[in-house]
Amino acid sequence: MSKPTVAYFHDPEVSNYHYGPSHPMKPHRLALTHSLISQYDLLKKMKVYEPRMATEAEIKAFHSEEYVEFLKSVTPYTHLNDKIEFGLYGDCPGFHALYEFCQRYTGASMDAAVKLNTQEADICINWSGGLHHARKSDAAGFCYVNDIVLAIQELLKFHARVLYIDIDIHHGDGVQDAFYFSDRVMCVSFHKHGDNFFPGTGGSEEIGYWRGKMYSLNVPLRDGIEDSQYQHLFEPVMREVIAKFRPNAMVLQCGADSVRDDRIGAFNLSLKGHAKCVEYIKGYNLPLLVLGGGGYTIKNVARCWANETATLTDTVISNDIPFNEYFEHYAPLYQMHNSDKAKMQSKIPNSNTSSSLQTTLSTALEQLRHLDCAPSVQMSYVPDSFFMDDVIALFEKEKEMETNVDYREKSDKVANPAELYSDG
Repeated sequence: MSKPTVAYFHDPEVSNYHYGPSHPMKPHRLALTHSLISQYDLLKKMKVYEPRMATEAEIKAFHSEEYVEFLKSVTPYTHLNDKIEFGLYGDCPGFHALYEFCQRYTGASMDAAVKLNTQEADICINWSGGLHHARKSDAAGFCYVNDIVLAIQELLKFHARVLYIDIDIHHGDGVQDAFYFSDRVMCVSFHKHGDNFFPGTGGSEEIGYWRGKMYSLNVPLRDGIEDSQYQHLFEPVMREVIAKFRPNAMVLQCGADSVRDDRIGAFNLSLKGHAKCVEYIKGYNLPLLVLGGGGYTIKNVARCWANETATLTDTVISNDIPFNEYFEHYAPLYQMHNSDKAKMQSKIPNSNTSSSLQTTLSTALEQLRHLDCAPSVQMSYVPDSFFMDDVIALFEKEKEMETNVDYREKSDKVANPAELYSDG
């Protein structure tokens, strides 16, 4: 079998935006990531594209007109009362050229989806994307425009079923919300749950509704999970998901905050453990869109995504970090993978027991037992939107349905003081 064609989407301007001096989200991490990818000579293994910016009309395919118009007008000086209505406060500040920033990372994800649709690539990578918390009319969790939802919508024009997989430490709530009523998109999220950890959703009881019942699968985890435990869950769950759902395309959100030593995260995953998930999904040889997401220790984000770019291109890279313009960030070891001594010093106490993990696995597999195999889809007509507000309107017209349950009532943000820290 020939090697897959990998396309890499990089906008050199997307790393130049700034959420604010005390904010943990640093778009500058994308500059470090690209520099490592370049110096490891991985660009030669891929088709490299500079993406266009998403248009207003494209963004409005999911987000409300009022919300998009507001994003266009936001500055650091926008009155707080105006921003609160759309979630732009606290962890989602208004900053200079915010809307332009959204257009850039969203355009890259949408361009990548198009390349998969036209079969110009087998795997597409956009490390600037993966902002999974944004909702139709609300910013949340550092996310303003949900590029994942828009990319999936694009994929649905050519693919009957799309599988979304999220390995960020935070629950992929914005994507789950968008497709909670749909059987054409299955959302699977592995994340920390409990202890008032943001966003507070993602319990195993959240399984989807109406046509989407059983098509949302959540795997809630506790602090300190390690590589072997994560794989004990990830591989059997994903094997069963793919066997039952039979996706035509997949989207993998690779949030690096689930890697150890993240400023917000609380897992003990190594870079190799995180990349093993990527390697496993790649092995199914289905059209695959790979996105970034969380990650707040920027040197680790760059190492994580450069390493996973190597995985996606079937390239073995040196453990020694090549000299690059950000070389000093990787001191004192200047290595891709931490030494065993460093791992022991940074280890977070593991709250996942064999019993709790077996219960989590059994719960997930039991849900999958009730999943209808490969729902058939009429592909002659592709609606403009598969999203919650549109589906609810249909839902209310169907006389045989039970009383409507609005999932969004369970999706309020849960504030966590650890989400913000001072650089000083």
